[in-house]
Amino acid sequence: MATSTASLDILLVDDEPNIRRMMTLHLESRGHRVRAAASAGEAAAVSGERSFDVAFVDLRLGTESGLDLIPRLLAAAPGLKVVVITAYASVETAVEAMRRGAADYLEKPFTPAQIDLSLEKVTALSRLERKVQALEGHLAEADPAVDLDSASPAMQAALSLARQAAPGDARVLLRGESGTGKGVVAHAIHAWSPRRDRPFVTISCPALPAELLESELFGHVRGAFTGAGRDNLGRVAVAEGGTLLLDEIGDLPLALQPKLLRFIQDREYERVGDPTPRHADVRILAATNQALEPAVAAGRFREDLLYRLNVLTIEIPPLRERPQDLLPLARRFLAFFGRDYGKPGLTLAPSAERAILAHAWPGNVRELRNAVERAAMLAQGPEVGPELLMVKGTATATSPEPRGMEIGDLLPLAAVEEEHIKRVLARTSSLKEAAEVLGMDQATLWRRRKQYGM
Repeated sequence: MATSTASLDILLVDDEPNIRRMMTLHLESRGHRVRAAASAGEAAAVSGERSFDVAFVDLRLGTESGLDLIPRLLAAAPGLKVVVITAYASVETAVEAMRRGAADYLEKPFTPAQIDLSLEKVTALSRLERKVQALEGHLAEADPAVDLDSASPAMQAALSLARQAAPGDARVLLRGESGTGKGVVAHAIHAWSPRRDRPFVTISCPALPAELLESELFGHVRGAFTGAGRDNLGRVAVAEGGTLLLDEIGDLPLALQPKLLRFIQDREYERVGDPTPRHADVRILAATNQALEPAVAAGRFREDLLYRLNVLTIEIPPLRERPQDLLPLARRFLAFFGRDYGKPGLTLAPSAERAILAHAWPGNVRELRNAVERAAMLAQGPEVGPELLMVKGTATATSPEPRGMEIGDLLPLAAVEEEHIKRVLARTSSLKEAAEVLGMDQATLWRRRKQYGM
């Protein structure tokens, strides 16, 4: 599809001659090519003869429905962007139009400026889709973050379980430390499922306070609260027909848990500020880096919600339990980032490989990826040495290992806390064990790790 400043081929479908005339004149004045149709049958025939970038479709076409025309047009041209125009706009109408494939809608009466704005929106959406498609193709070929090959028996077992779970609609709880790849496995479950052509939507439970998280999840209507200047469909509506990943579900506010439980049980929810019940066909996946059973015992997490989420549990092993994957992952990361930084052909020195094998990788695959990307960025020659990885065990014979931080050093307290947490994580086998050693709950430890970028 052309950019918003280029000439577009536009199909205009409306049974009102004045609307067709006004819109045709305006669009042609902007340099676009317009073909007008007065009925759904005429529009379908025209779309079979030539291709269009955008279609403006009236919802009421005499005795016919514009909603029924949308899938017919998209079947003929999957890249087409449909803008619904209607004098009977409502949230329900917009949702139904989006469900059938529309990209935007205009409420009559509209102005020429609104037509231009709608065109800008759908052309921007088309550009974004092309970028995403190109990026997905690039990642599928080169980015090891989405490469699920593993020589680790534990990881192979987790992936095998994910493949078995994918074809159905069973809820899956992905457990594992931060950075192990729970999100990647969730994406894989969606990609292996019959819902693969529908949206995959993620919502991060710790990212927002309870009241905003509810709005982000279930949506709100205009005026529901201060700052709600327009309707928000919510992530559940956006994920219609697809998959919704609830990331770090253990941090879901207690007040919101009954509403999520109701949605899981009945597929029914309400938007903030609107008591009208709504239904959605969405598969639920959840991920957590903390043990939920202690949270249940402490009253921070509902036991019935845990049972509903925990139809199938998949444990994603930490990287330290996947030693077979360390060097293959590091080499694939290096090949990827070497090309990304214009340094193809980078290799790991034997001493760098030994350093990788010696390090505990408390940040798991995410930490390894970051270390290798940094090394690729800083590399001056064809070989990456251990000093560029900046991890435990990277001192060289000519460069003695620097003295570690000690109690009493003239440093901010936060720096001491960060280093202590990092060392405890490196010497313990799980987030739970590290939290017990540090004397803090797992949620607090998770927030500290996020704060310090571990």
